[in-house]
Amino acid sequence: MLKITNTIQIAEEELQETFIRASGSGGQNVNKVSSAVQLRFNAKLCPAISVFVFNRLKNLASHLMTQDGEILITANSHRTQERNRQDARDRLTDLIKKATVQQKSRRPTKPSKSAKTKRTDKKKQRGAIKKDRGRVSKSDY
Repeated sequence: MLKITNTIQIAEEELQETFIRASGSGGQNVNKVSSAVQLRFNAKLCPAISVFVFNRLKNLASHLMTQDGEILITANSHRTQERNRQDARDRLTDLIKKATVQQKSRRPTKPSKSAKTKRTDKKKQRGAIKKDRGRVSKSDY
């Protein structure tokens, strides 16, 4: 059982793991051992995930999700199968945790009257400084 939050728990049967050969450095180990992990999780058919969480997952993990609602995570950053497996599971739990958090609605605000006057006063001061930087005439000597 993969516990994500108090309300969302995913059964082991819902996760499909396939082990593939990892690319990159690692010497002969790369050619011999299938240490990378592909984790598949069907979020659309999972009873623990609500429609709200699924829709947020669609937006957050659109690049990882297939048309059928399956999330595909590939982990190959570590040399061992077990660490890659744990990394893939951790990434899945983080993704679903992010989807459960509801964003606060933005309340539009306006600048106060004093902030507006301060801004215009500063603009006038800056303009006066720049105005004094003009060419020096011969009469000023």
